[in-house]
Amino acid sequence: MALSGMTGFSRAEGARDAWSWAVEARSVNGRNLEVRFRGPPGFEGLERAAREGAQARFQRGQLTIGLQARRAEGASVTRINAEQLERYLAAAEPYVRAGRASPPSIDGLLALRGVVEADDAALEPEAQAALEAAMAASVAQVLDGLAAARQAEGRALLPVLGEQVDRIEALTRQAGAIAAGQPAAIKARFEARMKELLGEAVSEERIVQEAAAMAVKADVREELDRLAGHVDAARGLLAGEGGLGRRLDFLTQEFMREANTLCSKSALSALTTVGLDLKAVIEQFREQVQNVE
Repeated sequence: MALSGMTGFSRAEGARDAWSWAVEARSVNGRNLEVRFRGPPGFEGLERAAREGAQARFQRGQLTIGLQARRAEGASVTRINAEQLERYLAAAEPYVRAGRASPPSIDGLLALRGVVEADDAALEPEAQAALEAAMAASVAQVLDGLAAARQAEGRALLPVLGEQVDRIEALTRQAGAIAAGQPAAIKARFEARMKELLGEAVSEERIVQEAAAMAVKADVREELDRLAGHVDAARGLLAGEGGLGRRLDFLTQEFMREANTLCSKSALSALTTVGLDLKAVIEQFREQVQNVE
């Protein structure tokens, strides 16, 4: 599976016998896989099919799957809700006894809300199973469509991420070129400071020793090497298969750690500027990685 995003939408429709339905699935970013399903009453088995289908196709993201079904008019089995009818009769009885109302007619009672119900679930077991299987096939179809939409987002993200990795590499090389001048800058700065404090009676040997000690603390070669290694790792991940989001997210944290250390060790304003640019690009990379499954 190539790079995949986490946002998408898909819709499918189906029909069987007197029934018709529509299924919609949408997903947004999420640290883990969360599946919410809404379906018609009497078809509870569809939720399991939806969850298992989502788990087989996706690793991360918040998914919402909704199935709406209706039965053709005239195909429903109607029944009278005797309990609701009795409640209406009991409520009207005091008013009829007091002469404040006429006895209710059957037509009036049947027109009251909840007295006559359409029993859409009154199907033979075999018909119920066949209908549910057809609906489950539509759920699978819509999940395939959602996977295709997320993969399309991944194809759009890939060149963006690749360009950002290229920019990180270029800034790392620029930082390396500038950092080569850090020892001399530190030596000059230290020499000026020592002469300011102690006058001219400062030996060259001491200046060199103190400046060397400071240069060791300000050595950024290790950070630059790690940044270069992270660039190679990022390119390897982007060229790989499967869910990459978590690994890219972790790699982004490592990128930022080295960039922060680079800035803290910088003794040159030019190197600090490059370090800040590097952090900005890494942050942009991090934002895009949040969209990757």
